[in-house]
Amino acid sequence: MFGYYLDLAVRSLRRSKVLTALMVLAVALGIGACMTTLTVLHVLSGDPLPGRSGSLYFPQLDPRDTVGYVPGIEPPEQLTWIDGMNLLRAKRATHQALMTGGMVPLQPAQTNLDPFHANGRYTTADFFPMFGVPFHYGSGWSSAEDDSKARVVVISTALNDKLFGGQNSVGKTLRLQEADFRVIGVLGDWRPDPHFYDLNMGAYADYEEVYLPLSTSRDLHMEHDGSVDCWGDGGGEQAKLEQSTCTWMQFWVQLDTPASVADYRSFLQHYAEDQHASGRFARPPTMRLRNVPQWLEYKQVVPSDTRLQAWLAMGFLLVCLINTVGLMLAKFMRRAGELGVRRALGASRRALFGQLLLESGVVGFVGGVLGLLLALLGLWLVRQQPSDYAKLAHMDSAMLLTTFAIAVLATMLAGLLPAWRACHIAPALQLKA
Repeated sequence: MFGYYLDLAVRSLRRSKVLTALMVLAVALGIGACMTTLTVLHVLSGDPLPGRSGSLYFPQLDPRDTVGYVPGIEPPEQLTWIDGMNLLRAKRATHQALMTGGMVPLQPAQTNLDPFHANGRYTTADFFPMFGVPFHYGSGWSSAEDDSKARVVVISTALNDKLFGGQNSVGKTLRLQEADFRVIGVLGDWRPDPHFYDLNMGAYADYEEVYLPLSTSRDLHMEHDGSVDCWGDGGGEQAKLEQSTCTWMQFWVQLDTPASVADYRSFLQHYAEDQHASGRFARPPTMRLRNVPQWLEYKQVVPSDTRLQAWLAMGFLLVCLINTVGLMLAKFMRRAGELGVRRALGASRRALFGQLLLESGVVGFVGGVLGLLLALLGLWLVRQQPSDYAKLAHMDSAMLLTTFAIAVLATMLAGLLPAWRACHIAPALQLKA
């Protein structure tokens, strides 16, 4: 029966080519605009580390002086060196990593490559297991190498391709800031978007090319390239950041159970109270502990204009569907004689209703195909924009299926009223005519 109804639908659409083209075009325009904005919103609001985000937490403390203090004010979004090291050494979580970023001067051994600056991540050993970072070659370093300020480095796949032709470079030497580093690992495919663990470097900025121990970076006075918030006598000088009253470090912990989250929250509160009692924290003890989704929501990482564009596009789709309703109503009512004859010959209203809905679904499917092409064109135009997130505007398989699902379901919903009206025409009146 489905094949019979489908054949009737195709025959009917061919007979009214102009109306069919107008309906398909209306659906395609609405779907194209809607799926372009929904795809952008989808890639920007996705989970950067599926399966891990809920157990990764970002602690915050408030070590600032009382200048500008307002009750209930949020603590700084970064930690001082002293607090970061204290929390790191406490080892109260499954994993913990203290980090910051910077630009590292790199001198390639190859004569055909000029020296350049590489994006660097200065961090501690737990960074890799905590974030589930995959390796193509080798591995990360250990806490012993953190303590010894070892000159070891992990590099990205892109940098490995550029410097070593994609070969296994573990054991090779890389010269960073006039010092030789031994390559111990090459990352696999790892690019969590947004760049949640250090939003100061840009939520959708390019990812790091070199990863090295935090202790080594401070020992060699490597440049810190990120946000620095100082108060009191803190000057924020690069060489004195460890001693200054400045927040400039990011700290992440892995807490696997609700009990461990509660314990760590209590530990943070007690730590803030102890620092306040000692006179180091001037403000009343304040702390926050947010996991990755909560942190991204707090920071409002997804651009507000992207959400607005998505709502406007859905409104445009609704307008297109309303126009499609009118076109379908005109088309179905023009077939009143044919439908009346079929009713007189014994076809039930339910059968006619199913046939007309299937015809609506065919319009939706064809409109979805054209709408998909328009959405791909729209995403290409988005990628030409100068925004950091523009390069992420690609349609995945989930959004591809969503395109056709929305097109078919929306068009069938639009066809409900026209099909109902057409099925309730009295057959006797049509036979008399």
